[in-house]
Amino acid sequence: MSELEEELENPTLPAAMPPHHAVDIDEDGEGGDELYEHHRITADRRQELLRLDKFLLNRLPSTSRTRIQNAIKAEAVQVNDRAVKSNYRVKPGDTITITLPEPPREFKVVPEPMDLDIRYEDAELLIVNKPAGLVVHPAFGNWNGTLVNGLAYHLQNLPTGRNGEIRPGLVHRIDKDTSGLLVVGKTEFAMTHLSNQFFHHTIERTYLALVWGVPKEEVGTMRGHIGRSLKDRKIQAVYPDGEQGKHAVTHYKVLRSFGKVALLQCNLETGRTHQIRAHMKHIGHPLFGDSTYGGDKIVYGQRTGAYKIFAEKMLEIMPRQALHAKSLGFEHPTTREILHFEAELPADFEAVLAEWGKYAAEHS
Repeated sequence: MSELEEELENPTLPAAMPPHHAVDIDEDGEGGDELYEHHRITADRRQELLRLDKFLLNRLPSTSRTRIQNAIKAEAVQVNDRAVKSNYRVKPGDTITITLPEPPREFKVVPEPMDLDIRYEDAELLIVNKPAGLVVHPAFGNWNGTLVNGLAYHLQNLPTGRNGEIRPGLVHRIDKDTSGLLVVGKTEFAMTHLSNQFFHHTIERTYLALVWGVPKEEVGTMRGHIGRSLKDRKIQAVYPDGEQGKHAVTHYKVLRSFGKVALLQCNLETGRTHQIRAHMKHIGHPLFGDSTYGGDKIVYGQRTGAYKIFAEKMLEIMPRQALHAKSLGFEHPTTREILHFEAELPADFEAVLAEWGKYAAEHS
């Protein structure tokens, strides 16, 4: 499927992370690429000059010095919104923040045996190909049976999984009914380094999406802030004028046109919740099968006769959004090698594409 491939540049990681951010997680456990603030400490006005690592070790007695130093090295620790080194001397009034890839947990993750499709694994990270229908992160209504539960079982013999503290290193998420690749950090440093790359948008991500209709432009860019809808909190809305939400950019290219639907390649410049789904809905081309954004019914074409029968059959074959996280490219946290991984389309996606191809050929 070389026609679906596109190489992107991976710019150098910036020297410092911007100020802390936080992001909501919806019922499916899906979030964007923001980091989560775990600690915010303001040094007392009587604070004596003290190395940053020692200062944090005193304030966070349950955290090891190695973990603190790794977090500082990976720029997860900032002083007055700037990344510094371990030997930085904390002064009176300094504000120290610690931001990490995962939100602070108020529950314990229970390891569960699961048949994971692991495409690559080394001492620092692993790549997993998530099937559609699997929730990524435990959340309201999905406290078990998630990918995180399966990863906790797979990783429980690691040092980070001992003493009851299991930390599957998910640094990004995809929706429950989206299939495809996810990278998982296996060490504290790998988790933070990978999260830093996502935050700065230096990760190459390619998605394949089947949408209703065919965009007028074969290649285009969708820009528009994305934030939770004011009318329905379960969906994300696009705010073109930026009055709500956060900056979001999606690049797309039409790979195949089938008349009433089209296969698109989408590359994310930012990583907001439901970004591709919300952007495509906004421009009038919701994802095929996407019940949340209106793609689970006929959007283009007559809703009568043979076409209606055919289109509804396709929706039965693929009763979910037609979105697949096809590829990931990033810098390895320790070797600094640029790695690239790809995952083939799942069977239901392939079947629907084949049928639409036949239909388009017969009715051209």
